[in-house]
Order: sequence, then structure tokens, then C-alpha cells
Amino acid sequence: MLKNLFILFILAGMAFTSFAQDAYLTADSEDTEKTYNGGESYKVKTFPQKFKSDKPKNIIFLIGDGMGVAQVFSGLTANQGKLFLENCKHIGFSKTQSADDYITDSAAGGTALSCGIKTYNGAIGVNTDTLAVKTILEEAEEKGLATGLVSSSAITHATPASFIAHQKNRGMYEEIAADFLNTDIDVFIGGGIQHFTKRADGKNLLVDFAKKGYQVESDIDKIKKVKKGKLVGLTADVHTARIAERGDMLPVATETALRILDNNSGDKGFFAMIEGSQIDWGGHANSTVYIVEEMLDFDQAIGKALAFAAKDGETLVVVTADHETGGMAIIGGDMSSGMVKGAYPTAGHSAVMVPVFSYGPGAEEFMGIMDNTEIHKKMKKLLLDN
Repeated sequence: MLKNLFILFILAGMAFTSFAQDAYLTADSEDTEKTYNGGESYKVKTFPQKFKSDKPKNIIFLIGDGMGVAQVFSGLTANQGKLFLENCKHIGFSKTQSADDYITDSAAGGTALSCGIKTYNGAIGVNTDTLAVKTILEEAEEKGLATGLVSSSAITHATPASFIAHQKNRGMYEEIAADFLNTDIDVFIGGGIQHFTKRADGKNLLVDFAKKGYQVESDIDKIKKVKKGKLVGLTADVHTARIAERGDMLPVATETALRILDNNSGDKGFFAMIEGSQIDWGGHANSTVYIVEEMLDFDQAIGKALAFAAKDGETLVVVTADHETGGMAIIGGDMSSGMVKGAYPTAGHSAVMVPVFSYGPGAEEFMGIMDNTEIHKKMKKLLLDN
């Protein structure tokens, strides 16, 4: 009983502290946004399915926040029948329920994937007793692997935070930012400058990162030129903007992070988590246009990961979601024009299973129906267990 009251208290505090950061949760969309009328498609490359080894040296873990099967198929339709994601021939499904709710939030969903445990909604890298649990990124660092995070939201938002921070409340953005300094992460790219610089404690954490030898950049054109060493790339005050304003930030950041990690890793290998954050936000807004834009952007980031993995031959790519958002149904479409018409029963998350796609050495481990915590365990076994 006391534990339940404690969790309710945490969630109440979370709702208050994160309101300004998470205004997208109450975003409205016009009826016309239920239909994506088509746009310019991009070419999709088919990559070879032959690899150098049975176990991966590197893992690139991509999370499409809010991405269910309908979101995937909306992107496939919009791109006139093709996605880079189709290179992933091993496919499964993940059950997403959290420790305290049939419908998870991104914090508990992210923590299940990063730590391999079920926890309460709102928890960042902690168990149901709010005790810190080591993440796969931290365990990779301990084994000498290079590590990185990329996100099209604030890098301190729930999903990326769950791979590097340990806080009882996902709304504790400044505390989450400070947790980055407790790690030896090689590169992180996303929004959230103000959580590092405009803080209640008056500190500018970017000064501390610079002292630790990190190159600190906020311009994506400068970020994409970095080839090695340590990099902090913060591209927005809080969250990055929609695709029309931010452009190809996510695919560019993905390619940049992978190049840095490859150059930094030596013989040890690397672990990277890359999030397409705003598929979720389109679901909250019940906007087919928003979902499709973000799904296509995420697929192009997947394309960068697959291109690296195909050339490298020792890299496993795993693509999944923390949960589905909006209960999206596709009620009309046209493969030739790319038109997609969606319908939505909720502006929140849903409880349905989400897809798991994989490519590379060890990909066959991710087939069938599995719990989200199993994804963590499978990645850890393949990458870190000798």
C-alpha cells in the first residue's frame, strides 16, 4: 500500500514538473491531418545478408517511439511500397506492459529495454523500489566498448535517459542531464541544451564536459564533421522541431555517431541507441501526416545503420518500439501515390505488441513473441557475454 502511494506521489510530481517539456501530449490536430496525401519518395537499397561472424562486435539499437505495425505500414505506403526496414528479415513481437500498468509509458518501456527489468511508469533506470539498475550502455562501457545515444527529442527525455540515467521521475530533466557526467559515453546527439545550461543549481554542465575532453557543438553542420573523440551535440533548447524545420538531423546524427563510435572503439566494439522520438508525438496528436513524416525520417536513419552494418559485417541492428501510440488504424491508402488515411481510438498509448526487426549476426535471436525485457537480455548475451 505504501509503495503504491509512493508511486502515485512520484507520478503526480512528474505530471507537474514535466508539463512544459511535454506539451506535445496535448497537441491537437486538424481533421485534414488524418490523411497524408503523398510526397516525394526516396530510393531504398537492398543490403546483403552475409556476415563475418555469428556474434556481433557492435549493436545498433533503434527505437521508434510509439511505432506499431500500422505506423510501419503507413511509412511503407507513403514511400510507395518500400522501406529500408524491409532488409530486416528476422521479425518478432514485443509485449510492452510495465510493472504497474497494462499500458506502459516511455520511461518504463525504455528501462525494460535498457535494464532488462519491469518497473513503474515514470521510472528512469530504477526498479520498483527506486534503486538504480545498471543499463546495457553502462555495462558496455565497463567492458571497454564505445557508447552513444542519438535522439530526435531532448537527449534527456524518457527513452534516451533510460539508457544512461537513474532517477525516480522522468520529469527530473536537470538531474538526468547531470547523470550523463557519471558515464564515459563517447557521443550523444539530440536536443535539451537548457537542461545542461539553464539549471536551478546555476551550473553549466557543458563546461564540465569540455573539461573532460568533449567537443561541444550545437550546429548540426559542425556536428556532422566530427570523426572521432568525444562529442556532445545538442541541437535544440529543449526538443528538436518537426521535420520541416530540423531537416535530416536524425539520419545525419546517426551516421555521425556511428562513424565516431567505429573510430573510437578499436577492437572492443560499440553499443549505440538511436531513437526516432516523434512518431509517438504524431500518435498523441492523432496526425497521420506527423506520423508518416517521422516514420520516413526514422526509416532513413535505419538505412544509415544498415549501410554501416552491411559494410562492417560484424554489426547487429535491432529495431523496435517502447510502445504503440494512438491505436493507429489505416483505413485507406494508395501505394502508387503514397496516400495514407488513418483513424485513432485514443490520443494516448495503447497496449498492443510492437514489432521487433533485426539484421546482422545474431538476428535470428529476435524472432517470435517476447517480453520487452528479453530484448535487453538477448542483446546483452550477444554483445557482452564471453
